[in-house]
Parts: sequence; structure tokens; C-alpha cells
Amino acid sequence: MKYRNLGRSGLKVSEISLGSWISFHDANDMDLPESIIDEAYRLGINFFDTANGYNGGNAEIILGKALAKYPRESFVIATKVYWPTGEGPNDRGLSRKHIFSQVEESLKKLQVEYIDVYYCHWYDSGTPLEDTLRALDDLVRRGTIRYYGVSNWTAAQIAYGLRVVDKYKLYDISANQPSYSILDRYIENETLPLCEREGIGQVVYSPLAQGALTGKYSYSGAAPQNSRANNPRAGGAISIKDFTAKPVLRCVDKLKAVAEESGLSLAEMSLAFVLQKKIVASALTGASNPEQVAANVKASGVELSGDTLSAIDRVLEENPYSLKHNIVPW
Repeated sequence: MKYRNLGRSGLKVSEISLGSWISFHDANDMDLPESIIDEAYRLGINFFDTANGYNGGNAEIILGKALAKYPRESFVIATKVYWPTGEGPNDRGLSRKHIFSQVEESLKKLQVEYIDVYYCHWYDSGTPLEDTLRALDDLVRRGTIRYYGVSNWTAAQIAYGLRVVDKYKLYDISANQPSYSILDRYIENETLPLCEREGIGQVVYSPLAQGALTGKYSYSGAAPQNSRANNPRAGGAISIKDFTAKPVLRCVDKLKAVAEESGLSLAEMSLAFVLQKKIVASALTGASNPEQVAANVKASGVELSGDTLSAIDRVLEENPYSLKHNIVPW
């Protein structure tokens, strides 16, 4: 496993990280999630991601229990705040009140004394950004969190946050968590250049396009019966529909051929693709079994040749498609 600095910070995270949105979506017992986490840890993954809203809050509990056996200094844990946690008017968003109450809940569920990376899960247009960033700055100064970041923010929103940080001399925004894959490259136009200039590390989710870039889906065949696309209860079942549309799967089949010519699996090539950008600190992956973790880890340290990168671009140019992404401009 290779490790990279998270932006300009000195925090080193594994190039492949393990998320818990999909992995632990329906998990109510510990056996399978713990085996997945144990395999990730054994293979050198030190970066584990969750959120207070995943699986009704159970994802944090599952992750905390599984990691409790390991030395705290040996892993980096990230969680998020934003989504509703109750029916009250202050049980959601990025107000100081909600942030402070939720960070305490996350600490209890994760069984830790501090959180390494704390994300604003979405932008909250109903709360002054100064209020949000001052609260996060206070948590860093207290030692409750070590670093903070944003997720699903537009480049304009990140730029506004940077202006607030500079104006009030707050701790820097260290991380951004956007979606990014061969099939979903919107951040290349504005977000990546901004974050590279400002030293904000990227922890990209859906680098395998919700599973479309694992090779299990094909233009000429039906989706596997036990796949996420055929399970309406599975995490991401709705969003994967964009990636399994026929024009996209035609493109995926051609990308698979490019991967085979390069001596890689489609998943390896796809993960290596996002890691070619040095500002990308980690590719955040899900897994439904330990074997998938082992397969994903193989992408760490893989350098794609110029010919492979050119072939990927040609496939996309020859096979136009239209994908939606979940950033809502403000």
C-alpha cells in the first residue's frame, strides 16, 4: 500500500480507503463488516470513512467496534455531519449547535476520543458559512477533530469557504470529498485546479462509478441478479441507474478492452486513473466482501502509461454520454 499526504497537511492516508455507505448499508450484525474492515487493515488501508447518517447511524457503530481492537494511532477515521438526525428544527444542517451535538454523538458511536477528518457532508445555504467554519475551527483547537473538510460542494462554495478562512484566520480546509471516476469527471474543470492551488486534498468517492467500472455490468448482458442495480434496498441503487444506462455501458465495455490491453482489470485501471492526479490523496472504495477489498488494493502504486490514458480519452470522445451528478449549484 502506498500513502499520500492529505493536501498540504502532514496527515498520510492510504491511496485506497474503505467507505461504509455501501459496505455497511444493510448490516445489522458485525461478522461480515468486521471481516471486511480486518482485511482492509491487514492490507495496509489506514483510512476509514463513514457518516452519521449512514445506515441510520449504525455505520459509525459498526466501524467503531471493528476498529477498537487496533491501536488508535494506527488508523485515520473520517465522518460527516449535515443530514437530519431527528425531527427538531436544529437536528440538521451545519449550524454550530448541530455540529457540536453531532460530533459528540459520533465520538460515542465510533468509540474514539477524537476524529481525524470531519466533513461537512453538503453545503448548508441556511447557515452563515462563518458560523459553520468557526465551529469547525473551535473543534480543531479543542482537539476534538484533527482536520476538517467538505463534501459535495461546488468549486464556488469551496472558494467562498477559503475566503472566510482567510478573513478570520481559521484552520485551513484540508480535504474535499467529491465523486470522481473515468465516467464522472466534472471536478476536472474547476474543483481540481482550485484545490490543487490551495492545497486541499481530494478523497474521491464512487471511483468505480457505483460498481459500473468493476466489470460486472455489460452493454450486451443483463445486470447480475444479486447486484446493486437489481436490489432497490441496496445503497446507491437509485444513483447507479445513471451508470448502467445503455450508452454508458457501451463505453464501459470499450474501457474494459483498454484495461485488458494494459494487463489490468477494469477496476484496477479505474482506481489507478483517479490516482494519477497527485492532488487525489485517496480513492474511497466500498466492498461487500473481503475479496473485493483485496482486489481494490492492487491498484495502489499502479502508474498508467500515456498510451493507456490516451486510449481512455479516445473511448470517451467516441462514445458520448450524459451523466448527472449530485452537486446542486447555489
